[in-house]
Amino acid sequence: MDASVLIESFADFARQKNIDRPTMIRILEDVFKTMIRKKFETDENFDVIINADKGDLEIWRFREIVDDNSEDIWDHDKISLTEARKIEPDFEIGEEVAEEITLEDFGRRAVMTARQTLIQKVKDLEKDILFQKYKDLVGEIISGEVYQILSREVLLIDAEGNEISIPKNEQIGKDRFRKGDQVRAIVDRVEMVNGNPKIILSRTSPVFLERLFESEVPEVYDGLITIKKVVREPGERAKVAVESYDDRIDPVGACVGMKGSRIHSIVRELQNENIDVINFTENMDLYISRALSPAKISSMKINQDEGRVAVFLKPDQVSLAIGKGGQNIKLASRLVGLEIDVFRELDELEEEDVDLDEFSDEIEDWVIDELKRIGLDTAKSVLTLTKDELERRTDLEEETIQNVLKILRQEFE
Repeated sequence: MDASVLIESFADFARQKNIDRPTMIRILEDVFKTMIRKKFETDENFDVIINADKGDLEIWRFREIVDDNSEDIWDHDKISLTEARKIEPDFEIGEEVAEEITLEDFGRRAVMTARQTLIQKVKDLEKDILFQKYKDLVGEIISGEVYQILSREVLLIDAEGNEISIPKNEQIGKDRFRKGDQVRAIVDRVEMVNGNPKIILSRTSPVFLERLFESEVPEVYDGLITIKKVVREPGERAKVAVESYDDRIDPVGACVGMKGSRIHSIVRELQNENIDVINFTENMDLYISRALSPAKISSMKINQDEGRVAVFLKPDQVSLAIGKGGQNIKLASRLVGLEIDVFRELDELEEEDVDLDEFSDEIEDWVIDELKRIGLDTAKSVLTLTKDELERRTDLEEETIQNVLKILRQEFE
């Protein structure tokens, strides 16, 4: 294989992989200098000249002529007078010899190795480019086409034919993909696995919801409305705190849109995730009240040192504050950064009610704690719910619930 065929075939391959010309020349020079070092031990006194367009290659070796008996005769950049005159008979001591080295001088095996090295270097460069490209896209939404559905992940192909992945734990529970579907997600992270870049997407990240707001709400994209915080139970419920820097703009109204027009497409993308948009405020009491929406709080006591807040609500508001499966209170706690404890506010007719702690000699403490976790802190608050409702909302077994109800009923008989 001569130099022109080697360089032209490599140049074509590099162009197919979208490798720019300076990088292509640098790779060629590196490979040829490696060949030189293997044969001559150094490349310090060599020049490599490449014309990738024409497939031309010139390798020149430069040495200074010394006397045949000189001690420097074995230096890499020296040549004896006798050897120099074999190249050009009228050379004299002290002159510089420029000797052209052809590809054939390296041997067929070295040339074949160089060809394989060139291809491997382009592949490695391609991996580096892909890794860096997606490293810069972390946190941004991209789209890909589903081409393989596995038990632990869904594999997609991006617009350039690169493989990207959405692991099971980064998919919304209600997601159902089919081959050929176009799927949107954010680039969550990029990892090197066995020398290959693995691009991992996420549809469960709060950042995905934030980016969807940016794409659907121009005021968010333009920076007139800022998203202060996003918390999610993917596919179920989310709370988004927003703030406007322009008093004329209602941030909640702008995000929801006329008759929910703006938020509807986001909800649909997230498999009907219920999204609460909340107006952010530095007033913590007001912020907590908004976070617990749709429940209406009667009063609250904030303990910043312990990072907790006790909120008091009328009996009919307790279940609204807690929400289905405790989602509302859990998300509200994460949004405001405080652990929220819910307490029922007693009215005059409920004065004879008894605190659950009064039954600690008959009911185990962990059972009482489980009931308190869902906002039931008095005997009557427990008795207002059926056995099935208690079983659904707590982690208590049927037998335990029946025993608790029996004990509490006896108190009021």
